[in-house]
Amino acid sequence: MNKLIYVLWPSRPMERRARRDALLDVAAPALIARGARGVQVNVEDDDVHIGSPAPRLPLSDEPFVASVCLYVDDGADPRAFADVLRAGGFDVAGYRVDEHLYTEYGENPHAARRTWPDGVRSPGVTAITLLERPAHIPKDEWMRRWFGRQSPMSEWMQPRSRYVRNVVVEVLTEGAFPYEGIVEEAWPSERHVTDLGLFYGARTPLEIAKNMTTMLRSVTNFLPITRIPNVLTSEYFVKSDFGARGVTSPFDR
Repeated sequence: MNKLIYVLWPSRPMERRARRDALLDVAAPALIARGARGVQVNVEDDDVHIGSPAPRLPLSDEPFVASVCLYVDDGADPRAFADVLRAGGFDVAGYRVDEHLYTEYGENPHAARRTWPDGVRSPGVTAITLLERPAHIPKDEWMRRWFGRQSPMSEWMQPRSRYVRNVVVEVLTEGAFPYEGIVEEAWPSERHVTDLGLFYGARTPLEIAKNMTTMLRSVTNFLPITRIPNVLTSEYFVKSDFGARGVTSPFDR
């Protein structure tokens, strides 16, 4: 079983609700018909009321608006899935990834186990982040900084509901930027993103400042701080096994 992630930009003007409808009502059934065994849609729709907390330069590229995760059999043609998404009104960057599930719903105090069925919006809000590896950091060292430092530190500090790390192993679409990681982070509510005390797991202004400094040092140790595409989305498990799909890694700590 392979996991494919398609990052999407609108190829034509599209309201937020229309994005969701195009992906859930039209594209998702077509993806399943073409052989996708699992489908997860993350879309910046009209149920998301806040922007990304990540820094962004005024002249940077337009942010993506959705990501679609597919679980497919070996030998499945990724071009067929990309064609479905393009027909839905999106420009597409596709990646084959190795999934590393760090925390599933219900595995920490911040959220209960998943009880909602496929097709129903997940509680809270989910951040999708694209990770670029700086050229001066070797891949194995970059992985150690991400898996060995950033992941456990942020899990200790922040009240995430779910945390999935996807390591890119192949770029599937011509012209797609060669990102090396794609992260899915679910938060219990929008307030957990906008309230600095909640977001940084702090009770006082001094703790906020201390934890912000810790986070900044860790992030800048393996990512270019001005180029971290991040979009807050609604999460929909359209077709799932309703369970964890974790993969072990030599970099897990």
